[in-house]
Amino acid sequence: MEVHVSLDGHRDLSGQIYRQVRAAILDGRLRPGDPLPPTREMARRLEVARNTVGVAYDRLASEGYLESRVGAGTFVRAVGRTPGAASTRSALKPRAVWDGVVTPWLGPIDAELTSVAYDLRVGLPDAGLFPYQTWRRLVARELRPPAAIARGSGHPAGHGGLRAAIARHIGLFRGVRAAADDVVVTNGIQQALDLICRVMVEPGDGVAVEDPGYPPARMLFRSLGATVVDVPVDDEGLCVDALPDHVRVVYVTPSHQFPLGMPMSLRRRMALVEWAERHGAVVIEDDYDSEFRFGGRPIDPLQSVDRAGHVIYVGSFSKVMLPSLRIGFLVAPTPLRDALRAAKYVTDWSTSFPTQAALARFIDDGLLARHIRRMRQEYAARHELITTGLAEHFADRLDVIPSSAGLHITAYATGDPAEPAARARASGVALYTLSEVAMSRSVRPGLVFGYGAIAAPDIGPALRRLSVV
Repeated sequence: MEVHVSLDGHRDLSGQIYRQVRAAILDGRLRPGDPLPPTREMARRLEVARNTVGVAYDRLASEGYLESRVGAGTFVRAVGRTPGAASTRSALKPRAVWDGVVTPWLGPIDAELTSVAYDLRVGLPDAGLFPYQTWRRLVARELRPPAAIARGSGHPAGHGGLRAAIARHIGLFRGVRAAADDVVVTNGIQQALDLICRVMVEPGDGVAVEDPGYPPARMLFRSLGATVVDVPVDDEGLCVDALPDHVRVVYVTPSHQFPLGMPMSLRRRMALVEWAERHGAVVIEDDYDSEFRFGGRPIDPLQSVDRAGHVIYVGSFSKVMLPSLRIGFLVAPTPLRDALRAAKYVTDWSTSFPTQAALARFIDDGLLARHIRRMRQEYAARHELITTGLAEHFADRLDVIPSSAGLHITAYATGDPAEPAARARASGVALYTLSEVAMSRSVRPGLVFGYGAIAAPDIGPALRRLSVV
């Protein structure tokens, strides 16, 4: 059978010949025993150097696709489909649960933001304020021998110095009761949730989530075979009275409810802890951005009032440092400690040890505390500008939900905000509606204003442009 090769003028001519001949063999257009044109003839047809064809043929022969017979020529060998060969005829199907999982979780909206003058997206810290020079110095130190050689892969629970530093940090900043042995370092909060569910949830078990709530957590629980139960929230946070008795795990964001923003009242906190103890359930406390509180008394974490060991505290450094570092952690009750460490081991062995070691020193040297103080001051100013700007430009259209923490403010809208939000994105204002960032069946119309990624001087112009679209 004749082989047809065409070149598009790209510099990798031998690579093009290799790929096209290989594809013809794999899809059956060239069969075992079929001859290939001599290198001289193929080079003449394609108007390339003979050596270019020879390189492609040699590569195909070394991988077992061709064989040379002395005095006869080059022929296709009998080969099966290789592991790297794609097939559009495969009968394989993923589990049905993956049909409903969208990556990234905000869907196609990011692709629309080709030109962003003002970035009001939720969940983004200001990467420009990060102390890159200091961080590079700390990481470089850990990547030099003998430090990098001595550590190897490290303990699944994490770098010992980092676990101790995290325990001290969350004890001082958040009042969390933890020792180094209670901490498991993870690749972000999402892996912490994954490990907890691997240890605690059987297929079909109930996992309760806030409604509205954080989509990636809900998707993760479903992917692991849990039955996800939506529980409403009100002005005091999660409605504990609405929790079904059969629920095994409850996932909450009590210090700054995502995405609405209110804290869970002390009465509800105590009720949730008591409910978990009565039902033998686990409460996952996601404390995702509580370092940034701008007014009022500090909100005590659930873990600090849990005396029976039913609350697992999870956090990360994505908001206070950089999301790309992918460093999170969980604080494990003693009975679950070994199982959670084992789950971490079988999942990915361990988190990057040079990064962990650098972060441990960043915390121990007081650099993280200094960075948080600087960021808190900056975000407090932006929070004030957003709050006053919404009152000035949108008092008749938006009902702002009171919030004094975190990196976003949410407001209910009097009408459907989808069309105005789309126009805002088209005009260079990156903004999400409440329904686009929340997993909910009955979320009220609203908008979410993130202020982590927008400079303070740009907030006024952004809101003024938004008010006229």
